[in-house]
Amino acid sequence: MKYISLGNRQEKYNLKEVLFRGLAPDGNLFMPESIPTLDASFFKELPHMDLPEMGFHVLSQFMSEDLSDDVLKQITKETFSFDIPLKKVEEGVYVLELFHGPTQAFKDVGARCLSRLLGHFNKGESRKLMVLTATSGDTGGAVAHGFHRVPGVEVVVLYPYGKVSPYQEYQITGPGDNVHAIAVDGSFDDCQRLVKEAFNDQVLREQIYMTSANSINIGRLVPQSVYYFQVISQLRRMGIEDAPVITVPSGNFGNITAAMLATRMGLPVKRFIAATNANDVVPRFLKSGKYDPQATIPTVANAMDVGDPSNFSRMFDLFRNDIDDLRKNLISSPVSDDEIKSTIVEVYKSKGYLMDPHTASAYAVVKKERKDDETAVFVSTAHPFKFNEVIDQILPGELNKSGYSIDFEIGKNVGKDIMPAFYKEFRSRIEKMA
Repeated sequence: MKYISLGNRQEKYNLKEVLFRGLAPDGNLFMPESIPTLDASFFKELPHMDLPEMGFHVLSQFMSEDLSDDVLKQITKETFSFDIPLKKVEEGVYVLELFHGPTQAFKDVGARCLSRLLGHFNKGESRKLMVLTATSGDTGGAVAHGFHRVPGVEVVVLYPYGKVSPYQEYQITGPGDNVHAIAVDGSFDDCQRLVKEAFNDQVLREQIYMTSANSINIGRLVPQSVYYFQVISQLRRMGIEDAPVITVPSGNFGNITAAMLATRMGLPVKRFIAATNANDVVPRFLKSGKYDPQATIPTVANAMDVGDPSNFSRMFDLFRNDIDDLRKNLISSPVSDDEIKSTIVEVYKSKGYLMDPHTASAYAVVKKERKDDETAVFVSTAHPFKFNEVIDQILPGELNKSGYSIDFEIGKNVGKDIMPAFYKEFRSRIEKMA
């Protein structure tokens, strides 16, 4: 398997090159040169596979030329070391819980896999690798945990100051050691812009050996496709053969792009729904045909506060940059803060199921868009406690009653290293770190 830039399909790169570069030399995202198709025997055995076995079969389609089976099996064993359960919420509607990893968010799988891939390929290097990451919340904690004390790697996590929850900030700033957390006085889009500017700074790249752990890195994106093979595996174990409608809460659109990648490999999915919050650039694009990024709007579902989703170009590429083809396969619908809050309350009181704001946005869109005869799966991307301030406000005392609690001390290990959203300042900091 070789990889190409979305801006230049003639140049070919191997896995190590794309992992360490993050972005292609022309500033565009990497994609596999072709999407492999899994054979019928794999899908027949799918319900009988555990997660590491499933992960190995999927990832080997992209990585077997660059990694031995033994190495890849060890990586998938360490990556998929926790449960990803599918639970029934009501008749015809199921939730895939992705928050059972060490930082209680769906980013754990991609971050754990990428850290192990980079650690493997970085063995024997005489210089340190610097990993740059922008986060709107959950990515930062997952990357900080996944890369903490990985030999030969320094990690820089940029997060928007005052726009992540206290628990998210605790997870980002807590590890220390080789993990450097910087609060940016701006939005997530500012954080993402700074990281992209660093990767497009060829003078800086000659000085510093660096890559990204955001979903712009193909090593973060591809492992997430395994979630959706797990959906079909679990549905079939329940005796459900229908191709489901899958709804994903979407900000940077990496998770739903990974799901669409799985369908290109042969996974049966009827259609996709992307739930967004007020940051609705993709819903507007599907209506108008015009991609029109906007300034980020802060919401209670802060991990989805993205005004210019970087994975949009990958998602569009999977449909040959044909908007009519994309429209046949994707609906995208925005959800307001009031809808998110009322959904959390309604579902908890009527069904006893507690959701974080991102999960609630997905469920709200399922209720709008699902047809009566369809099997619907929506994705729960974060543990409810990660947004305990929101939940305690609308359901006072219910978070602890529900059994969801995590012990942490607000403010502990939270170093307020605040930086203006200027590239010159960021460049200076990472030069000093290097």
